[in-house]
Amino acid sequence: MELNFGFWVFSALIGGLVALILILKRANEWYHVSMVAGRQCSLPPGDMGWPLIGNMWSFLIAFKFGHPDSFISNFISRYGRTGIYKAYLFGSPTIIVTAPETCRPVLMDDAQFKQGWPKSTSQLLGRKSFLGLSAEEHKFLRRLTAAPISGQKALSVYHEFMKDVIVTSLGNLSKAERSFEFLTEIRKITFQIIMHVFLSCESGPVIEIMEKEYAKLNYGLRAMAINLPGFAYHKALKARKNLMKILQGVIDGRKATKENSFLEDKTDMLDLLLDVEDENGEKLDDEQIIDVILMYLNAGHESTAHATLWATLFLHEHPGYLQKAKGEQEEILLERPATEEGLSIKEIRKMEYLSKVIDETLRVVNVSLFTYREAKTDVSIGGYTIPKGWKVLIWFRGIHLDPECYHNPNEFNPSRWNECKPKKGSFIPFGTGSRLCPGSDLTKLELSTFLHYFLLHYELERLNPTSSVRYLPHTRPKDNCLAKLNKLS
Repeated sequence: MELNFGFWVFSALIGGLVALILILKRANEWYHVSMVAGRQCSLPPGDMGWPLIGNMWSFLIAFKFGHPDSFISNFISRYGRTGIYKAYLFGSPTIIVTAPETCRPVLMDDAQFKQGWPKSTSQLLGRKSFLGLSAEEHKFLRRLTAAPISGQKALSVYHEFMKDVIVTSLGNLSKAERSFEFLTEIRKITFQIIMHVFLSCESGPVIEIMEKEYAKLNYGLRAMAINLPGFAYHKALKARKNLMKILQGVIDGRKATKENSFLEDKTDMLDLLLDVEDENGEKLDDEQIIDVILMYLNAGHESTAHATLWATLFLHEHPGYLQKAKGEQEEILLERPATEEGLSIKEIRKMEYLSKVIDETLRVVNVSLFTYREAKTDVSIGGYTIPKGWKVLIWFRGIHLDPECYHNPNEFNPSRWNECKPKKGSFIPFGTGSRLCPGSDLTKLELSTFLHYFLLHYELERLNPTSSVRYLPHTRPKDNCLAKLNKLS
């Protein structure tokens, strides 16, 4: 009798625990769905996870210990290939869009969607950066900053410095008698270039400190917003403060120089940002200038470095593609006039095959895994409603690795671009619409220049070719590509 009683008590406890877990598992969804129930919203299928943390555990586990596609494939296996799902990420109810048909209207429709990055991301890159600006403010700053880094004249000026940095850096690495992290060295190259573009800084202890601090900030961009010692987000907030202090010192010094100088030539982006005025004659304040610089560091430094690494690795892993890309560079070298020194932008325009290598790298790797928007009003897409105020996560990997858009999508194959004409919205490595990355031309120029000199003169010797891959904050080998660089005879 006592055994039976104990069994029933045990069963009741287990049953109660299971019921509690099921209730908690649905509580988040019940709460947020109830908030929009009166608006006749037909929400997409999905799972909003646990109270407070939502789907963040499964999101981070997939990225850190598995594969990022497993996070989305879980939704697909449970709810079908709808291209749109509901979830709870980075502290907000979120709609995930994963197909060209659902992503394109979100990216293109500024009337119904605005920038929607999580609050934690805006705090790190700045509330006055592009991430937190209204549509009109964004257009103004974009118009101001795009021309100096994408105009033909500007790119030609930066290209001379770019070539010097790349040629010198590769030469020094090939002479090193030690192994090194190839990604780390490429990051130093791209950081030098972006610092030259924005601050006319080239090297020195301040640049080294800024690079280290920015690395800490970057790691916090995709982390959970836990502001406690030891967590990546806490370290990133401290790094932002340090970077702001350094950049404020640079701005103060530049202002003092301008006051005591009659020169009107603008030598870099900082000069331009200090002098620009809006239609009311108002100038940008120091916080706005700092936030713009930090945002461009993320786009023009990190993204370019990782794309350069993967283009190099893909060619290293595919000798046939490498020889074809190298052959194109050798033809350019043979056709170069004796009076011309070094690579020209005109020659880069002739690199048809290398351009395909770069596009294929950007498609396969997805340096930017996703971007965010926020619905200004209830929006209907694909037969479902995106409620006003909800975040929208645009999943670039879902688009670029969609088998319905690309044959064998996970395969690196530059030749697919020979006749491949992707449908609208299926190739968007730099975004699309009014928020298209303004630094895309500068990024491709750096990639082409680096690969030109690398293919002609060097070969990579990886020390851990089977190193596993990490996906946060950017896709990279776990060992940052430990390698040696050998100069070709």
